[in-house]
Amino acid sequence: MAGDVIELILADHRRFEDLFRVLRDNSADRLGALRELAELLVAHAEAEEGEVYPALRRFQDIDDHEVEHGAEEHAEGHQALLALMEVGDPESEAWDEKLEELVKAINHHLDEEERTILNDARDAVPEQRRRELGEIFVKARAARVSAGCGDISHVRDLVEQTKHRVD
Repeated sequence: MAGDVIELILADHRRFEDLFRVLRDNSADRLGALRELAELLVAHAEAEEGEVYPALRRFQDIDDHEVEHGAEEHAEGHQALLALMEVGDPESEAWDEKLEELVKAINHHLDEEERTILNDARDAVPEQRRRELGEIFVKARAARVSAGCGDISHVRDLVEQTKHRVD
C-alpha cells in the first residue's frame, strides 16, 4: 500500500527542500542533485496534474481556482528548473542566481499548495480515497521517472507547451 496521497506529496516537498540544501553546497555533487531534483520535480508535478488534481476537483471543498493556480505554478517551476539546467556549471555565478530563482518559485508553490489544496483535501477527501490516490500518484510518478521526465529535452518541451497554452 502506497499511503495517503497527502503524506506522499508532503514527503516529496521535504525532499525538494533537502535537495535545495545540497544544490547550495559547493562541496556536494551539485549536478547529481540537480538530476535527482529535475526527475522528482517533473514526475511529481506531472503525477499531480495528471492524476491527483483532477480527482481532487471532484470534491466540493477543493477550490478549482487553487488547483489551476497550482498547475500554473508547476509551469513556473519548470521554467526556473530549465534555466538552472541550462547554466551547466555549478561553480558559476549564474548557477547561484538561477538556483535562487528556482528555490523561490518552488518554495512559494509548496507553501501555497500545502496551505490550500492539501489542507482542504485532508478535511474533504475520505482517507480511503486518499490512499487510493496515493497508489495512483506513486505509479504515475514512477512511470514518468521511467520515461526520463527529468531530461533537459523533456523539461524544454514542458516549458514550450506552457508557452503555447499562454499565447
